[in-house]
Amino acid sequence: MSEQSTSLLANSREPGHSRHARRLRRECLVLGTVYGGGKDPASFQIDARTLRNALAHSGAVIDLQIDGAAAESVVLKERVRHPVSGVTMHIDLLRVDLNKAIQSQVVVELTDIDESDVKIGGVLENSIQSVTVEAKPNDIPDVIRHSIAGLEFGGTVTLGEVKAPEGVTIIGDPELVIAVIRTSRSMVAAESGDELELETEVVGEGEAGASEAEAEGDAEEAAADGE
Repeated sequence: MSEQSTSLLANSREPGHSRHARRLRRECLVLGTVYGGGKDPASFQIDARTLRNALAHSGAVIDLQIDGAAAESVVLKERVRHPVSGVTMHIDLLRVDLNKAIQSQVVVELTDIDESDVKIGGVLENSIQSVTVEAKPNDIPDVIRHSIAGLEFGGTVTLGEVKAPEGVTIIGDPELVIAVIRTSRSMVAAESGDELELETEVVGEGEAGASEAEAEGDAEEAAADGE
């Protein structure tokens, strides 16, 4: 078994109809299929709690054993969740060669948020939460962290600024914006209110000035008539 992997024990199953699949899920079993490695796909079923614990404590690589057979190094290819409950309903696993690089999705976690302009009312828009990386299976990290300390209003984080661990390459356009700090609605409203108040004061002063000028003009006319 690989040094950085978690064992996952499963039982084989025969692909069946949707009714049979629903019955298995009611029994708290998750259905899965393993592909690749020059072998035929194999269907399996596994206890939901066992799977949840394995995925929570594993790195990229899992050692899968079906019916007690020799373990195979696999990675999670896809996980299908229930649209409402979020419970895992089906997983696809991919057999891998630990000595060959593969591509995989890795979560990007932004850190030091309180040290950016978010602390004074900015809104962090994190449009991309994961990136594609290429590395040997055991080198693929669970998460890549990127600090946004000092990021100001309008500041962005691009893909090229995110640093991957040694042996890991991030795939994609380095100019791609993955996060930005924007001004909140309340701040925009407050700024608009200040501008409106200032304009009101200026307009008021202008009207007062005009009234005084008119009054002075009327007085001058009256004096002239008196003469």
